[in-house]
Formats: sequence, C-alpha cells, structure tokens
Amino acid sequence: MSVNLTLLTVMGALYACAIYLILERSLTRVLLGLMLLANATNLLILATGGYAGLAPMFSKDIDPRDYNDPLPQALILTSIVISFAITAFMLGIIYRTWVLARQDEILDDLEDLRVAETPSFDAEDDAEIPAETSEFPPARNGSDSGGISDTAMGTSTATILAGDRTIKAEDAAAEERPGSRNVALGPEEDKK
Repeated sequence: MSVNLTLLTVMGALYACAIYLILERSLTRVLLGLMLLANATNLLILATGGYAGLAPMFSKDIDPRDYNDPLPQALILTSIVISFAITAFMLGIIYRTWVLARQDEILDDLEDLRVAETPSFDAEDDAEIPAETSEFPPARNGSDSGGISDTAMGTSTATILAGDRTIKAEDAAAEERPGSRNVALGPEEDKK
C-alpha cells in the first residue's frame, strides 16, 4: 500500500488547526475546530481504505482482491452524520449563549475559581500515619476486641502530621463531614 503524502500533510494540518481552535475560549472557534477535526478524521479513514478499486458488487468474473473495501466508506458516512449532529448541537449552544449573555466567550465560573484556589492537601489521605476518622465506633465481636479501649470516639489525643504542622485527628475528621464550617467560605456562600 502506498501512502499519499499530500493527503497526510493536509490531514496533519487539519488536525493541528482543529486542536488549536478547540482550546480557544470562543464557542464559535470551538465549533470550527470540531468541524476541522471531523474532516481530518474523514481523511484519515479514507487514507486507511487503500487504493481505489471496483465497486463492491459481486461478480464471478472479478477477482475478490480487486474490490474496494466498503468499510471505510461506511465509517466516513457515520462520521459525517455524527459531526452534523455535534455541529447542530454546538450551534444551539452558541445561539443560546448569545441570546442570554450577548457574548460568545466562555467566562470563568466563580465556583471553578474557588475550587482551583483550595489546597489539594487532604488531612486524612495525606497523613503519614492514617488515623481512624470514622464517626462509627469499632465493632466488638467476641475475642477479636483485644486492644480496643472503652474511650468514646473523638476524645482521643491522636495527632496527624499535615505538612509542617500537626493537627488533632478529630479536627481532621471534622473537615470531611458534610456541613463542616472550618473551611473558608467563598464569595457566593457569604451572601446566604
């Protein structure tokens, strides 16, 4: 099988432009990037189909190796239908964004910014020695309860090394509970 260098060059340029446009913040550019990506994929499927051959109609006089492979043609047809559906969906999103905000650019969400600013340190997962932070007391079944004290949960003085500071195990467990108030509130939550 011989490779068509022109087809590969055009396909590579289409893929490069498509990836560049998809990474933009404008929805119209993202749509153009998706369309270029679909066309580049169609060229890739066409290039894998091999040489042009006869139509895949059966005849006793024709050698089976002379037929054209119909699978790439079916895959390209399917790709065209899928890219048309994605294009229609993206056009609907672009129209709705324009009607609501009169702009085509995707803005930063306040919640996304708040999540990006929160540290990735988790007191329970990143501790050197994991501490039991469950709110459920340990099970005591028969003889396997040796070494378990009768102290209530949360009254132990276990500490966890969190980076360069030590914190109590119960404080680490409190960070994981729903409704915890030991985390700084964001601008949206202060208004409530």
